[in-house]
Amino acid sequence: MTVKALGAAAADKPVLPIEITRRAPGPKDVQIEIAFCGVCHSDLHTVRNEWGGTLYPSVPGHEIVGTVSAVGDAVTKYKVGDTVGVGCLVDSCRHCDACHDDLENYCENGWTGTYNGATADAPGHTMGGYSQRIVVDEHFVLAIKHDKAQLAAVAPLLCAGITTYSPLRHWNVGPGKKVGIVGIGGLGHMGVKIAHALGAHVVAFTTSDGKRQAALDLGADEVIVSRNEDEMAAHRSSFDFILNTVAAGHDLDAFMVLLKQGGTMCLVGVPEHPHKNPDIGNLVFWRRSLAGSLIGGIAETQEMLDFCAEHGIVSDIEMIKAAEIEDAYARMLKGDVRYRFVIDNATL
Repeated sequence: MTVKALGAAAADKPVLPIEITRRAPGPKDVQIEIAFCGVCHSDLHTVRNEWGGTLYPSVPGHEIVGTVSAVGDAVTKYKVGDTVGVGCLVDSCRHCDACHDDLENYCENGWTGTYNGATADAPGHTMGGYSQRIVVDEHFVLAIKHDKAQLAAVAPLLCAGITTYSPLRHWNVGPGKKVGIVGIGGLGHMGVKIAHALGAHVVAFTTSDGKRQAALDLGADEVIVSRNEDEMAAHRSSFDFILNTVAAGHDLDAFMVLLKQGGTMCLVGVPEHPHKNPDIGNLVFWRRSLAGSLIGGIAETQEMLDFCAEHGIVSDIEMIKAAEIEDAYARMLKGDVRYRFVIDNATL
C-alpha cells in the first residue's frame, strides 16, 4: 500500500512530501491511520545524518498516535477503531534477558527503531510517523486512554514522556523526595509535570530567568537559574535525585555537588560533543552516582500513558502543518518552541 509521507532524500536535502510503501498487516500486525506525530530532536539529528548511519529515504517520527484501521487474524489486544500509539521502537529480539524483563529498550541483540532500523520491508529500513499510516506488531502498540480531544498533545508522551517517566520511577521519586529537573524544554517540561504528579518537591533548573514563571506554571515548587551562583550554592548537598535533560555539553559538576550523600543524577540527553569529565571526588566522597536512562520498555510505556491519563498530563504543544516541518526544525534549533511541535498528519 502506497501512502503519503514526509522524508529526506539525503543529509543535505530538505524534508519534503514523498510516497512510501507499507506492508499489508500480517497475523500479529496492527495497521494504524496516523492522526498526529510529534517532532523530536532525534528526528532532526537523523535526517541530517548528525549521528551517522542514516538510511535514505529517511522518514522520521516516533511519537505516533492514531486509530486502528485493520488487524491481523492473530491479534488479541486491539480492534478496528481503537485509539493507539507507537513510540520509539517497533521490534526487539524478544528472547534476551532484557526483553524477558520487559526492557525491550535495552535489548541485548539490538531493538528496531520506529525509523532508520533494519527491516524486511522495502526499502530495507523502517520509516516513521511523518506518514499517513504505519503497520506495527501488536506487542509494540500502546493503548491511549486520554480523551480524543487531547490526542495531539498525547503524541510527545511516546518519547518525551517515557524518557522522563522511566528514570523518575526507577529512582523511586515520590513524596518526601527533593528532585531537580535540569532544562525546561521538550523533555524537561514533561519531567516537571510527571515529578509533580508523583508527589515530589520539584525544583526546575533553567539558564533563563524568563522561564521562571513558565516552570512554576508547569508544576515546579521552586526554580533555580543555574547561571546564578548564589541560587545554586543555596541548594548544595540537598537533592535526592536530579534528572538532567540537557543534550548539549555542560558542566556536570555544577549539579553533582547539589546531590545529597547517596544521591543520583541521571542523564537522558546525548550531547553532540562529550561532556567534560566530572570530578571523581564529587562521586567518591559522597557516594553520589552519575547515571543514564534510555526511553522505556513497552510495559513501562503503557504504565506511563495510563498514569498520565489518570493525572490529566499531556505535553504542551504547537501544532504544525506538514509543509511547515523545515521551519519547525529551524525554530527547534533556536529553542523557539514551547515545548513540542506536533504534525497534523491530515495535512499530508
